[in-house]
Amino acid sequence: MGGDHGPQVTLPACRDFLGRHSEARVILVGSPAALSGFSHPRATLVHASEVVGMDDPVEIALRKKKDSSMRVAIQQVKDGSAQAAISAGNTGALMAIARYLLKTLEGIDRPAIAPQLPNRKGGATTVLDLGANVDCDAEDLLQFAVLGSALVSALTGNESPSVGLLNVGEEAIKGSETIKKASQLLRKAALAQDLNFYGNVEGNDIFKGTTDIVVCDGFVGNVALKATEGVASMIVDFLKFEYSNGMFSKFAAVVSYPVLKALKARLDHRRYNGAALLGLRGLVFKSHGSADDVAFGHALDRAYDAARNNLLERVRARVAHAAPLLARVQPAPVDAAALPVQ
Repeated sequence: MGGDHGPQVTLPACRDFLGRHSEARVILVGSPAALSGFSHPRATLVHASEVVGMDDPVEIALRKKKDSSMRVAIQQVKDGSAQAAISAGNTGALMAIARYLLKTLEGIDRPAIAPQLPNRKGGATTVLDLGANVDCDAEDLLQFAVLGSALVSALTGNESPSVGLLNVGEEAIKGSETIKKASQLLRKAALAQDLNFYGNVEGNDIFKGTTDIVVCDGFVGNVALKATEGVASMIVDFLKFEYSNGMFSKFAAVVSYPVLKALKARLDHRRYNGAALLGLRGLVFKSHGSADDVAFGHALDRAYDAARNNLLERVRARVAHAAPLLARVQPAPVDAAALPVQ
């Protein structure tokens, strides 16, 4: 029911998804009226009486709308009826409800949003966090690196994906105190063979594919994501304008069309739709709110691949192995008798 377009996008995408994957099943959660026209032998319809609006405050979604389609869908994961939940709805509400119902893994304080961005090598760079956590400390960034490594390992088969820490320069002396501390923690994790830490990277390294994973706080990550989408849309629109206005000769158009078509496909952000909410005790994926049926289909595929490749178990194993490093150092208790008398 969520997103800018709701069932007119999600239902066709689910039907196409079932056609592509003969072993998959879907549970569609929404209002009876919205689901009444959908029928498929591998689809189950679950009714929900409420919908979380895109502009609903988190408090309303979490405390007031207890029969929302979003909450009922995540409950399917908690109950074991589904292996993953996918929503194009309100991101803040999705994160809050998922965290409330599923809880975080032992050793993880904050779930992170981990989408993939296209890179020059023809693959994708996983970047986290991209909006769930605006203020992050060094320990949060270490946790994100462990979570991202588990995700990439599960989806690509690469058991030692490289991790870069987003900074204003590659030199170790650069960056805020938080970044410098995070760098130290990541190097320590690398020595313990919990991570394959490359070092500091800059924004352009995301698109070069310098590392498989780039770690940053949610504020910086979300800005990078939106900038990427804006540039890609601008290039695609420019190509459309060029062709529609006859600025290329017919010969040049014929020669360049395959290359430009491939470029357009590479820049199409719909191919990379579907970001995992990592660190939860269940699989939840976030689709863009503006997703069309093609983009939402990619989100479904991504969640399906994560479930088939045992992403949750891989994340648990990575987090458990790194537990000694992930444990936050607690301040020593204060001995009141040792305090000076005022």
